[in-house]
Amino acid sequence: MALWKDSTPAPAGASPASAPVPMKESREPERANVAPLNPAPEAARRPKERGEIKDSVFSGGLNIEGKIEGTGNVRIAGRFKGDVHIDGDLVIEAGAHLTGQVRANLVVVAGELQGNVESARRVELADTAVMTGDVKAGALTVAAGSRMRGQVEFGWDEKHAKAHNEARGLGSGA
Repeated sequence: MALWKDSTPAPAGASPASAPVPMKESREPERANVAPLNPAPEAARRPKERGEIKDSVFSGGLNIEGKIEGTGNVRIAGRFKGDVHIDGDLVIEAGAHLTGQVRANLVVVAGELQGNVESARRVELADTAVMTGDVKAGALTVAAGSRMRGQVEFGWDEKHAKAHNEARGLGSGA
């Protein structure tokens, strides 16, 4: 059976069985699970909603070196060497090891972190946490049993820091 409609007339004396059969109107195939090859430019430029943030997990058996940047939540269970700058949450699981600078909304340390945490909304050190580095965060939670070596600055925002420095006669610089 041909998949196209033959427009040539049947030769004289041909039987009706060999004549082309008119095709039924075909239906468009369903595309329920098919993503477009080129998404709309508006969708690509639109910032992701909080509910659309994806999670990335580095499993326990991996040793990775590099840099992580972007939007999304990251969970590290293995070893990672490099900076992590994300618009999302970072979790360093018990037994995991991260060496590098961290910038994230929420930083949860249950493993080992060697590096500074900068401008986090909140940092949580679990009872198994071992941290070597400085912390600058809006809030800090420290569980009994965690260990840390470094300086901590929390509860300050730009406005509070500026007012504090001016009151101490340090000017507007931090």
